[in-house]
Amino acid sequence: MSATLEVESTLTDRYQTTVPETVRRALSLGKRDKIHYSIRPGGDVVLTRAEAIEGEDPLLGHFLGFLARDIASHPERLQAVDAHFVQRIQSLVGGMDVDLDAALSADDE
Repeated sequence: MSATLEVESTLTDRYQTTVPETVRRALSLGKRDKIHYSIRPGGDVVLTRAEAIEGEDPLLGHFLGFLARDIASHPERLQAVDAHFVQRIQSLVGGMDVDLDAALSADDE
């Protein structure tokens, strides 16, 4: 039988805590990941990594976080989209009906 590893963390005045490194590694947690709590009848609480919601892209949050950090760090890199560029895009896709909720075909995946 394997030994149980136990760790502790401190609850701050604002009811926040840092998840210990050993727990983060055991659950493969990264920044912005979610934690699921299961409270058992006896008062024991089991922490697990929250599973992604069905249909949610597991990398989208990481990508959006990257973009937010990059924009915050380098706002000078932001550029407005000019009217000519918008017209060019519309000329390429104008008149096309797109159902964003439709499933992708096997060729598109």
